[in-house]
Amino acid sequence: MELESIIEKKCLHLVKKALHFQASDVHMLPSKEGYQIYFRKFNRLVAAGEIPIDLGSKMISHFKYQSVLDIGEKRRPQSGSFEYIENSEVIACRVSTLPSVSMLESLVIRLLPQNNVQTLDTIAFSPTSVKRLQSLAHFSQGIILFCGPTGCGKSTTMYSLLNYCSKQLSKHVISLEDPVENNQQHLLQVQVNERSGVTYASGLKAILRHSPDVIMIGEIRDKETAKIAIEAALTGHLVISTIHAKNSFGCLHRLIDLGISDDELKQTILGIVSQKLITRNDEAASTAALYEILCEQNLLDSFNAIKGHDSFQMPLDETIHYQMIRGIRDEKIIQNAFTT
Repeated sequence: MELESIIEKKCLHLVKKALHFQASDVHMLPSKEGYQIYFRKFNRLVAAGEIPIDLGSKMISHFKYQSVLDIGEKRRPQSGSFEYIENSEVIACRVSTLPSVSMLESLVIRLLPQNNVQTLDTIAFSPTSVKRLQSLAHFSQGIILFCGPTGCGKSTTMYSLLNYCSKQLSKHVISLEDPVENNQQHLLQVQVNERSGVTYASGLKAILRHSPDVIMIGEIRDKETAKIAIEAALTGHLVISTIHAKNSFGCLHRLIDLGISDDELKQTILGIVSQKLITRNDEAASTAALYEILCEQNLLDSFNAIKGHDSFQMPLDETIHYQMIRGIRDEKIIQNAFTT
């Protein structure tokens, strides 16, 4: 019992330390010498110490027990979650284990504060981007898509936009997620559960009968989900989702690959947002989101480029955040933007 208490305290201390560091993830990676501990912050891994293999294995077993995982199973990946509460703040801890060739498990904990929504003003680098995103949310039907690399803050932006739709525009919002990363009291959130038959496709069909104004889909990942999302937009709903693509123009090609026709794209797509995180040049070295928002005339130009099989290029005279997000050309422009 005394050993179990020590292990529990060690695990609790690790989570507290990560939260105090404002880390988004905790990594426990096995090596010959012991378990290396890393915290992920601003999409970078920061070394946070090393513990013996025996202690690390026991801590991983405790985290698995908290997450209702099979402690005895170490040969296959597992995932689960548990909640941690500190100062009345609820933190959802999403746990993932992965076996290594050394027969030791690796563990990652994603730390997700609940009911914590930032406004678009606080996360966006450019006020112009905020106005554009909010203007897209005023449409009663159509699709707004977000793309960008893993960890760039797409979910944070979507939750902020949904919060704006719910509170400022008084719209009925339903989300379909896998998993639900951030519990929001003002949203009706549905968890994908394929074992119970709740897939993205079947969940979307059920949501359409529940009279939503806005539907958030965690990810458009297959042809069936893409088709139903398009149908939802055509039948009078505003759909907000993410999709894997290199950039905003690539989203259109991705949707065509998923069986969406050119005419359906023109009738439904309101805007495509490519996102990237940058570090502000301030004392706190805080992060901000840069957005390339493909909409209005630029969106029409991209449709024409696809139909004519021409390459599409964002005009050079667009606002500065358009240029920065595409990794473009003039480093002086980027440096000047960081210091303004």
